[in-house]
Amino acid sequence: MTTATPEAAYALANDLRRSLDRAVASMDLSEPCKPGHRVAFHWPPHHPVSYEFHVTASDWKETTSFEAYGETFLVQVAKTEHGVFGRSEELWHEVRASSVEAMLEKLREEVEPLFARQRAIARSLGVPGRFKGHIRDLSPLDLLNLLFCDDRDAGHDAMTEIETHASSGLFLPSLLEILHDRSHPMRRSAQWSVLDLFEDLPSFASTPEEEARAVKAMADLLWDAEDDHCRTVYKAGVVLGGHVSGKLGGPALLGTLGAPSRIGRRAAMHGLYHAVEWNPDLKDVVVWALSGAANNDPEPVLRRYANDMAHDIATGADHVPDPVFAEEM
Repeated sequence: MTTATPEAAYALANDLRRSLDRAVASMDLSEPCKPGHRVAFHWPPHHPVSYEFHVTASDWKETTSFEAYGETFLVQVAKTEHGVFGRSEELWHEVRASSVEAMLEKLREEVEPLFARQRAIARSLGVPGRFKGHIRDLSPLDLLNLLFCDDRDAGHDAMTEIETHASSGLFLPSLLEILHDRSHPMRRSAQWSVLDLFEDLPSFASTPEEEARAVKAMADLLWDAEDDHCRTVYKAGVVLGGHVSGKLGGPALLGTLGAPSRIGRRAAMHGLYHAVEWNPDLKDVVVWALSGAANNDPEPVLRRYANDMAHDIATGADHVPDPVFAEEM
């Protein structure tokens, strides 16, 4: 990928915004979904079972088929003393059973994870049916849309592909657009991916101005957070405190101690511990600010947390665990 012009980078961000608006308009939800944990996808899920039983090429004498999601899939069949083997070359999978009927049922069941992933990717890209291509071949806009996929492993693969092109200068405005999004139900998963990329912020933000814009977008995420699905808000605090220059990250976190979001304030308190780890010059002002929050924060649990965190920073102790709000239990 060649180096992009600023005009191309902003055009991509505008295209992404329009794409997200269309996606949200077609959905019934606007509140953030609570995605499950990422489950790494491997296909095929196991070695070809025919190898274990020494099924030879000449044993594959018959064919049959099964249907799924409006498509028909050809299945090659081998019958041996070890059972009935079936394989779909299109789907890269094979199974063994006691009969053709049982084999087809088992094959259909075992390829469902592949169908689910392919259909999830297709939904994220706004196309019908199954996605049959390779994520590495997707356009920049499609990669960005895939960050919102409800299959978090597919989103992770898109994130990895974006990371390989960080130096192109194409993605920063779009990644900031994702952090600013407040409408897509899968925004927390996408925002988590952006924050993971921003652990190496200089790869995407090549000037002080760009870095400052990224820091502000992360701080804004803390400011009005209504939930911490995917631990995204927590991660924003960690990135600001532990991965961004102390000249920007620490002050941004200090500013969010006064955020209206208690979830954001909790993340800021945690992030400040890491900010001091990386920039000890901030120690006195951080301890002073946390001591103030220990007296003034409207949440009793956060007043205790701020007090404990101030003590841990002042004494160099390991930090206390983050408090959990009742609705998060």
